[in-house]
Amino acid sequence: MNTANSQAFQLTLRLKNEADTQRFAEALAALNPAGSLWLSGDLGAGKTTFTRYFLRALGHDGAVKSPTYTLVEPYRLATPFGEKPVYHADLYRLQDPEELEFIGFFEYFDEPNALVIIEWASRALDVLPKPDWQIDILKQGDEARSVMLTCHDGNQQSLQTLTQTLTQTLAELM
Repeated sequence: MNTANSQAFQLTLRLKNEADTQRFAEALAALNPAGSLWLSGDLGAGKTTFTRYFLRALGHDGAVKSPTYTLVEPYRLATPFGEKPVYHADLYRLQDPEELEFIGFFEYFDEPNALVIIEWASRALDVLPKPDWQIDILKQGDEARSVMLTCHDGNQQSLQTLTQTLTQTLAELM
């Protein structure tokens, strides 16, 4: 979680096409992130495309659909890290942030090794816990994207490991 004493790691990438988005998602999935991951960007920026590749990298082989109308799509994945519950939420159509309490949304954060991926978190800023991870996607033409990854973490060693992993895997995208 993001606290007053936490540190943040930021990395900006240029993704030239969907194949780059896939490589980025695979690299991040290899770190087995847990907690909450906020995805922000305009409609059509690639938030659900990123999520599809991320879930596939964790072992999901079924369809990945946008939860725009269902609000949350749950996934139980058998990963090299063990069972991983992932909840993909899209709050774009959320009328009242208090609705999240009624559907038991906050219980997802209590599951061990769980990741809650949230599109349009800005619709419920007052009630959501701060993100552990944040990805801001900016569309730059038909296929290109500028992506800023922010990791909020007070553990300096985790930040160093993250830096090394992403630098090795994604050097050509930086």
